[in-house]
Amino acid sequence: MPSVTTVPGRWPLVGHTVTLLRNPVEFLASLSARGEVVKVYLGPLPVHLVTTPELALKLLASDKFDKGIVFDKMRPLFGNGLATSNGAFNQRQRRMVLPAFHRTRVATYAETVITSLATELRDSWHDGQRLELDAVVQDFVMTVAGRTLFSADLGPRVLDEIRRSIPVMLRHVLVRAFSPGFVERLPLKANREFDEAAARLREVIPEVVLGARGDGADHGDLLSALLAARDADTGEAMTDEQVHDEVVTILTTGAETTAVALAWFFHEVGTRPVVRQRFHAEVDAVLGDRPATFEDVPKLEYTGRIINEVLRRTPPIILMRRAREDVEIGGVLVRKGAEIAVSQHTLHRDPRWFPDPGGFDPDRWEPARAAALPKGAFIPFGAGTRFCPGHFLAHTEIAIAAATIATRWDLVPAAGHRVHAQLKATMQPDRLPMTAQSRKPPA
Repeated sequence: MPSVTTVPGRWPLVGHTVTLLRNPVEFLASLSARGEVVKVYLGPLPVHLVTTPELALKLLASDKFDKGIVFDKMRPLFGNGLATSNGAFNQRQRRMVLPAFHRTRVATYAETVITSLATELRDSWHDGQRLELDAVVQDFVMTVAGRTLFSADLGPRVLDEIRRSIPVMLRHVLVRAFSPGFVERLPLKANREFDEAAARLREVIPEVVLGARGDGADHGDLLSALLAARDADTGEAMTDEQVHDEVVTILTTGAETTAVALAWFFHEVGTRPVVRQRFHAEVDAVLGDRPATFEDVPKLEYTGRIINEVLRRTPPIILMRRAREDVEIGGVLVRKGAEIAVSQHTLHRDPRWFPDPGGFDPDRWEPARAAALPKGAFIPFGAGTRFCPGHFLAHTEIAIAAATIATRWDLVPAAGHRVHAQLKATMQPDRLPMTAQSRKPPA
């Protein structure tokens, strides 16, 4: 079998980690030109990386791969939830978690939580108010996540802890995951903050799980759905520990992706006059002055295209897998135990599928153009058996929040400030100062 090209720029001991952390977008987008399968080094660890849609689907859909080393290092945060578990246990948990994200449940979350919180946020601003929008949307999404998971009478204390601790862990998790193992054992401030935040969540969430299990009622929240889930083969419920791990996984992965996408949504709309004009015209036509609801989301077609373009440009950095056995992929033999990965950035910025990949073009998501994309070219929520079960909830939340805010406000970027993407668990804006300018008087 052919040898694999090692990407240039490898440093002693740290491999490509410094380059990846310093300029991830440029580094990852350059890989497809070097081959369908290339080799990079995370510290001393060699990682095969596939760069085509076909191989991405083969990797993500195959049962010959488990989660890789990044997920091993994230286990102190996620426990043994969907993000980190493997094999039959992962499949069992996935079957039990999926009903919590069924369309009817998402409609309930939208009705009872998302629309009301988006309306509260919209109505809390005044004309000319300067907003640190990255912090605003993160707090909003964490609040939605907490109230979606826990009914108001069960989880106010947990909600406060979620808003405090999850951002701390997300700030450090990717650097921790990509660093050599000895780094996480050093007495560094980042390690201490991460461990303390994880410990606080492991203290408060079990209290709510026990309370909800003892209550026995369906409160219409995600926690109720998780507690009610039963294994189709055995009839068994999840243990309290399993529920805890899925709760933390949902909070961290779902809230992070949604908050980042919502922040970038307003940045892209605010800096592109044509996109802003079309977005506002659609909001006015569909909603007028009222908040958006679940039923409005399919009608907000252009809004959906903006969301997809945001997800294309700023996806999670990388998906890691580990070979369970010797396996051939793309003509390359990957040995049992070896690490292999796919970068959504590599796929999402490939000019073969996305002309002008660095540009922002919502119209590339018109139905006919989107249908022409090869399967695997656009995978912001993963693919195959590990496809994120919360993708529909995330899209619904972003659309409702963005449209509801736009019924009253035009969010204008602060003059003179240049927004930079920074590498955390995803590509986050460093700071997003914006000014709320009134589009319409309050109803």
